[in-house]
Amino acid sequence: MTDYCAFSQDHRCVKWLDYEITRQQLEEADELCHGNWIEIEKQYEYICTLQSILEKHGIPYPAEP
Repeated sequence: MTDYCAFSQDHRCVKWLDYEITRQQLEEADELCHGNWIEIEKQYEYICTLQSILEKHGIPYPAEP
């Protein structure tokens, strides 16, 4: 997509800025989601480790709802 528009007097696309802002927001959201997913995976591994330690020592823990 370019900001050229043959149908306007100054040949500028009025939707170009909206496109650029939306694209940047999607890139930021993708980075945040990826970072959050990495953190979730780390927390899940930590929980699994703790659960296995508790099971090994015969200590009960609450079940998932």
